[in-house]
Amino acid sequence: MPVNDPIADMLTRIRNAVHAKHVNVLVPHSGIKEALARVLAAEGFVKEVDVAGEGVRKSIVITLKYMPSGDPVFRSLERTSKLGRRCYIGASDIRPNRQGVGTAILTTSKGVMKDVDAKRLGLGGEILCTAW
Repeated sequence: MPVNDPIADMLTRIRNAVHAKHVNVLVPHSGIKEALARVLAAEGFVKEVDVAGEGVRKSIVITLKYMPSGDPVFRSLERTSKLGRRCYIGASDIRPNRQGVGTAILTTSKGVMKDVDAKRLGLGGEILCTAW
């Protein structure tokens, strides 16, 4: 079944797996989804990101992270830029997300990175998603 917005599909799979208290979630592989998952792992929202399979059957295995109480580490994982309305931001307009608690993930000319890194490098781009 074709998916119109693969990034939104990936974020929905992660949210659904967290609500069902799964340990891992499988996502079909693409370069941008892998980079997005690696940024989420670097920020501590997910535990680990691995790539499994070969060729067309390649998939991303995301190991989810929970607090000792059983609650997920993130409270919100939302797609910001959508198919019908793309959201772009310049480096000078990047502000702290949720007063520094959350992070926005951008795609820039230098790759996928969090908002703080993009501002430090003086890069703007499309806001893929926000997490807090």
